[in-house]
Parts: sequence; C-alpha cells; structure tokens
Amino acid sequence: MTSDKLADGKTKSGSKPQVLGIFLVFLMVAIAGGIIVYSLSDWSAPAKAKAMPNPIPATPQAIGAGMSIYMDRCQNCHGEDGNGKGERADKLSVQPADFTDAHAMSAQTDGELFWKISEGHRPMPAFEKKLSEEERWQLVDYIRTFSQSANAAPSAAPPAAADKGAAPK
Repeated sequence: MTSDKLADGKTKSGSKPQVLGIFLVFLMVAIAGGIIVYSLSDWSAPAKAKAMPNPIPATPQAIGAGMSIYMDRCQNCHGEDGNGKGERADKLSVQPADFTDAHAMSAQTDGELFWKISEGHRPMPAFEKKLSEEERWQLVDYIRTFSQSANAAPSAAPPAAADKGAAPK
C-alpha cells in the first residue's frame, strides 16, 4: 500500500493546486458571467430623464451640427445610415442601436436618447464629459432623422428653409 506520508512525515499537498485551480476557473466564469449579464442588461433611462423635453428645436442648423458630431463620434459603430452596421459594429460585444427602426425609435423619448448618449452603456462610451449639453441635444435631433419617412426626412428642403429664416423680415 502506498502512503500519503513522505519519508519526513509530511503529507503530500497535491490537492492544494487542484483546489486553487478549481477556484480560479470558478472565479473566471463568475467574472465572465457578470460581464455578460451587465452587457445584456436592460438599458432604461430613469423616468425623470424620459420626461426631459428637448430644448433644442430640430432646425436645419441643429440637425447639421448633430450630423457633424455623429459623423465624428458615432458613425464608426452605428453606421453612416444609422442602421447599427458601422465598420466597428462586428467587433463590439453588443450590437449598436439601429436608428432606422421607426418603431423602436418612436418608443424612446428625446430625453431618453439624451440620457443614453450622456451616460453610455458598455461598449458605448458616455459622452456627458466629451460633448456639451447642446451638442448632445443636437445629436438627438440628428439621430431622429434616421427613422423618419423619406417624405419627412431632411433633404434638399432644409437649406431653403435656412435661407428663409435668414431673410430679413
């Protein structure tokens, strides 16, 4: 019979590395599970944010400013057309929002979009400290154009409307 005792009377400690290994595997699975749950968790704005009215009217100037911000900060993930299929979208753990989905977009208030842009949610960064409040509201105005019907979407008409607004009364 073999004995667990060595010649010097000490027992083998072969079980310690196994226990440590099992613990490390358990810890890694728990961390990975937490990350998955966090990234798939509901991203709901608080009621106060949902009720916030947009103080920036969707004028051609505001939409144009929002478009510039979108092209610089959002297009890589959300796509040029706002469909959530930007060049970086496939590399993200969560699919970027599809702003062309009229049903989904109509279910969100401007305040909710503003809050999401401000707060972020992995993998999307928070823009509260990167963009001014006005820029974030302009971005909301521009994002709204993706889900509008072709008849209501800004086209060649906004520059004419801008010219009318600039004309003296």
